[in-house]
Amino acid sequence: MNDTTDGETGSFVGEAHRPMGSKKRSSEAEAPRVARRSLLTGAASLGAIAAGLGCKSASDADQKSASLPSIVGAADRPETADLRVGIIALTDCSPIVVAHEKGFFKKYGINTTIVKGASWAAIRDSLSNGDIQATHMLLGMPLASTMGLLGSPPKPMIIPWLLNRNGQAITLKAAFKGKVRGDAKLLKPYVDEAKKQGTPLTFAMTFPPGTHAMWIRYFLASGGIHPDKDVALVTIPPPQMVSNMKVGKMDGFCVGEPWNARAIADGIGYTALTTQDMWPDHPEKVCAFTEEFAEKNPKTVKAVLKGLHEASVWLDDMKNRREQAEIVSRPTYINCPSELILGRLEGHYDYGDGRSKEDPNCMIFSSRNCNYPQPKYAKWWLSQFRRWGMVDTAPDYEGIAKRVMRTDLYEEAMNELGVAHGGRTESSETLFDGLAFDPQRPEAYATGFNVNSVKA
Repeated sequence: MNDTTDGETGSFVGEAHRPMGSKKRSSEAEAPRVARRSLLTGAASLGAIAAGLGCKSASDADQKSASLPSIVGAADRPETADLRVGIIALTDCSPIVVAHEKGFFKKYGINTTIVKGASWAAIRDSLSNGDIQATHMLLGMPLASTMGLLGSPPKPMIIPWLLNRNGQAITLKAAFKGKVRGDAKLLKPYVDEAKKQGTPLTFAMTFPPGTHAMWIRYFLASGGIHPDKDVALVTIPPPQMVSNMKVGKMDGFCVGEPWNARAIADGIGYTALTTQDMWPDHPEKVCAFTEEFAEKNPKTVKAVLKGLHEASVWLDDMKNRREQAEIVSRPTYINCPSELILGRLEGHYDYGDGRSKEDPNCMIFSSRNCNYPQPKYAKWWLSQFRRWGMVDTAPDYEGIAKRVMRTDLYEEAMNELGVAHGGRTESSETLFDGLAFDPQRPEAYATGFNVNSVKA
């Protein structure tokens, strides 16, 4: 496969520091594989881009929690009151940031310090080694870590809370404007010609087993393009996507907001399609913990979930979205103009190629049973690990989904709040290509695609 094992290529803009005091894994100490087209490097470029996009170090990003009167009784007091919580500079870090800034974590006895990471691999390692205790994460990451996927040491992690649905996109460079929209079949002739010339097109995602990787893979494959054979697929941290496209080092990427909107504002790319165009109300980011921490600190985990619940309800009141954009746009969080964040948060989608729409499936944080950690979503991810040869044989779909997707912790926390929820569902899901995923038959789904890397 083209993607790197631990999610960092080492040849992108902005990785001048390693945040949060985390120790490098041995795999990260080794010389990284170089993508087929080298990405922007150099100390001068690193400094310039870091200044422009605000990839702050951990010390710059650490923020102490706001204060509200605590309502926690002695019986519910968290086992661990002081938590460091990781985020990446993306709009969907909002529930964590708002719970911190508005004092919702404090209300349930949790004193939070928010720590901004430079990459998803850094976030994973910081959670694994205990430098942070909870984190914003791509849905596929706790699954991959629990399994020891792609050569990483197994570290069981859990998902008791889905942070958001929708709100990601696939951006293509401006040269494709007017030629390719949401149908990857229109992209295939350009892919084939570039491959024939020995200079395959380069597409980026943010972490090999993560959400953005699966969306870009699914999109390309829907047009008959094999992501491991026909193009170069590379790993770039979210805030560095626009910088690398700006200097002509990539042809498309999949990332969360606000970086797709930023590409349009900078005139270097446009949105081919959003991820909710591919799968309305798809799951996206999660709040993750290590399994070990959750076992030792169940009251702490539930206190975090209660704070996230209050923040998420606040976020889904649309009149609060302007304030949300202002809060998360700050240099310590996303470091991006708030107006670039606000438009798509409110459902105003300008695709940058003449198309625009008011999207009822814009990013949500609480409504439509958003936060329930549905096991079927884990099984969908496992089916894609299988499809793309990230596992050698059929994974334990039921066992891994049950271990990682902690419906028990979610339900206990909501019951203690007296909050009703939609509960578990095993209904099928149909993506934009018309193929239905049946959670009861994930292996048949995984092995049924025409474009795949399934290992016998």
